[in-house]
Amino acid sequence: MAVTHSPLPRTNTPEEAGVSSQGIHAFLQAVERAGLELHSFMVLHHGVVAAECYRAPFSAQYRHQMWSVSKTLVATALGFAVDEGLVGLDTPVATLFLDYAAKRADRRWEKLTLRHMATMTSGKKSPFLSPRGPRADWIRGYIDAPWYNEPGAQFRYVNENYYMLNAALRRATGMPLMEYLTPRLFEPLGIADPMWETDNHGIELGGVGFYCKTEDLAKFVLCYMNGGIFEGRRVIPAAWADVPMRVHTPSSLYANCHAYGYGMGFWRNAGDGGGPSWRAHGVFSQYGVALPERDAVFVCTAAVADADALLDLAWAHIVPALDGNASPAVAFDASPFEAPPRPSPRSPLEKQLEGRRIRLRRNLLLSLAHFPVGALAIAVTMKSAWLPRQMNDIALRFRGEEAVFAWREGPDSNEAVLGLDGSYRESRARFGRQEYILLGAGEWLDDNTFAVRLRAIETIGCQTLTFTLRRGRVTMRARSSPAMEEVVDFLSLGAASFFKNPFLLGCLRQLLRILPAILEPKYRGKRMK
Repeated sequence: MAVTHSPLPRTNTPEEAGVSSQGIHAFLQAVERAGLELHSFMVLHHGVVAAECYRAPFSAQYRHQMWSVSKTLVATALGFAVDEGLVGLDTPVATLFLDYAAKRADRRWEKLTLRHMATMTSGKKSPFLSPRGPRADWIRGYIDAPWYNEPGAQFRYVNENYYMLNAALRRATGMPLMEYLTPRLFEPLGIADPMWETDNHGIELGGVGFYCKTEDLAKFVLCYMNGGIFEGRRVIPAAWADVPMRVHTPSSLYANCHAYGYGMGFWRNAGDGGGPSWRAHGVFSQYGVALPERDAVFVCTAAVADADALLDLAWAHIVPALDGNASPAVAFDASPFEAPPRPSPRSPLEKQLEGRRIRLRRNLLLSLAHFPVGALAIAVTMKSAWLPRQMNDIALRFRGEEAVFAWREGPDSNEAVLGLDGSYRESRARFGRQEYILLGAGEWLDDNTFAVRLRAIETIGCQTLTFTLRRGRVTMRARSSPAMEEVVDFLSLGAASFFKNPFLLGCLRQLLRILPAILEPKYRGKRMK
């Protein structure tokens, strides 16, 4: 059944909703000064949109990668299933997977419940490099993963808990998560076209992989903040509406904004001087923040690795703006966070490239590590089900103010249209089970050097590929955004929780310090006839 988009009510100025536009303007200025890659934000006050902004090339029409905000959707599905009597929080996981048995008899597997997975107290370790690819069985991988403690004994943030929770709900409900949530959540909230990445067995990734629009996230958080009611209609069961954001487990061993407690898919905030608050939180600063005492919601999408940076600016500027003031309204807007494409000069090499393909040498090290250079930035694919492959068999065709960039990655062949006139062109590309919208632009830096910019606009990432062509030889360099250093910081956190031997952990951290240079190498190849 198609879901109809239902927009939230809006005001003409923030002041009409009791919000200071000067405070919003100060927030955007602070973001600019700090050099943070904010993609969008929205402020709701008393149930209406008081302020919103999208930084080009992002816009309200595009969904956005939400990362661990996905967990709040799984926790909500758990609430529906509990309310409908399909499962209980203390349902043993093993009873839903009788066709799977632990390799060895283990009482911990028998003790593990849905509550343990939802509150991140399963006792299961996360594999540092989770198995992926067409034959990977993520359920088996979870069951066979080592234990760090007894179920219920200790909090540890493990993405795979929510994959397994989703897989358990799929068995309990008899349907995929998206199908289950559509009439219960998406339809009453007017969330028209959400998307969820799946593994190769069609199971949603659970802990990550959910995509929705900025306004969709705002509706979802607003519904929870209003006790599960949206536009006068009960959506989330009354008995569940405050369960996920309660502090079920302390998280004081975690740093900064993650130190104040974890519910089920929601984090508790430190406090803003206006009473307790909570948030849905995805890596690279995807936030859905509820401020119940102020009757306000703050939502943003971004590509900022520092989990506190945008939150700190929101506490400093957005929260005081909710008090409103009598000062005159000011106009606010955000400049594009990146320089737009430049109109490209032309090169005599364009005719020579016609009908030819570029073959690159395979980088064996990066292929074995699942980090080959492709059309998508590694920050986009590092937790996806799709196993990245090295880009190859590249072709460029030039037509007027556009170029067509064609390539192959493993079994997938794609084309992207590139604007040469200083503007992006939109294309669609498929990688495994997932289709992405690509914005493409191209530019000749000199007669022998052509740069291809590919931004998967629904994700946090952009890939820039620079080709130098001389006498039939080709060199390709890749530069990703977010930068590889930020991705490595993320990976190092996972490594620290997996490797407890100090010597091994020290060696790994030394490797991670040089990893950015390894992961953004120079590829060499040649033009084929």
